[in-house]
Amino acid sequence: MARILLAEDEEVLRSMLVRAFQDEHAVVAASDGAEALDKINEAKGEFDLLLTDIRMPLMDGIALALAVARDYPKLTILMMTGFADQRERAHGLEALIHDVVTKPFSLAQIREAVQGALAARAA
Repeated sequence: MARILLAEDEEVLRSMLVRAFQDEHAVVAASDGAEALDKINEAKGEFDLLLTDIRMPLMDGIALALAVARDYPKLTILMMTGFADQRERAHGLEALIHDVVTKPFSLAQIREAVQGALAARAA
């Protein structure tokens, strides 16, 4: 069972993703990047995957990914976005993140992306 930290500001999507993964993984949810960073620091980085939206209030996913990659380089980062310009911003982070999943996505697509990110971490 992997430990996943989910950072997503849209409450409906956040709840759906928690339900989608909670039977297979331990999921901790945050409503923005600042809250997610607090949770990561409290857990001393003891997560297997950070699944984060890029566009969020307070601290966006790019700033979150940079902070996490600096402090917890073994933590795998998978990003999500529905905005092409945000996806472009993430292109410079290839060395730090596993992938960017484009919204909207199906449950099967996000499950596949999460499993791929967790498998890459294990390899």
